[in-house]
Amino acid sequence: MGERPGRQFDAMVRRRAAGEPLQYVLGEWPFRTIAVMVDSRVLIPRPETEQVVEVALAELDRQAVAAPVVVDLGTGSGAIALSVATERPSAAVWATDISPDALAVAGSNVAGHAARRVQLAHGSWWEALPEALRGQIHLVVSNPPYISEGEMAELDAVVAQWEPHRALDAGPRGTEALQVILAGAPQWLAPGGAVVVELAPHQVDEVAAMALAAGLVAVSRHRDLAGRYRAVAARRRPGR
Repeated sequence: MGERPGRQFDAMVRRRAAGEPLQYVLGEWPFRTIAVMVDSRVLIPRPETEQVVEVALAELDRQAVAAPVVVDLGTGSGAIALSVATERPSAAVWATDISPDALAVAGSNVAGHAARRVQLAHGSWWEALPEALRGQIHLVVSNPPYISEGEMAELDAVVAQWEPHRALDAGPRGTEALQVILAGAPQWLAPGGAVVVELAPHQVDEVAAMALAAGLVAVSRHRDLAGRYRAVAARRRPGR
């Protein structure tokens, strides 16, 4: 038999009193039109990322492809991948992560939503994808680590204590993962395809420059609901 409801509630109260984030205590959290299971193996989905998905969906709709291929690099809980699959049912979605723990959570969420068009792949960024997808992807969207080593020491104590550091800490500069994603985008995107990445507001100019240096075009900056820059979108040149 499972734990009695009263005891389960008391255990949840104790966990919350000990400082564990409410999202982990409840075990799931809403994200756009869905709810996803979350625990300390993955980042807590945030409203800022919901806006990044909005930008990504606009880039996908612009292309008007009947059966688009979408990739969520560094999927974590799978919230982005599942949102795209739910809101654009014609899309075939790939969700990757280097963390087996994160993929286990994403897999549970995929199963829970019966999302047959979401495929999971283990590996680091582009390396996780099958070669057959090279040059065939219409949209890449990613919320990668973008906090520098120095900034990690300044994180809110709750985030630092409970959320997975691997999903937060990008390296000495904070833009290491963003650089890898943007540098590889021209080779993996279909002509006219788009890449959308989440970032810290102070990184927007540097990341936009990275996109241009990679040969991407139509680079645009996007704000979250608080008015802070939160995403950069860029496209592969059409017809090439």
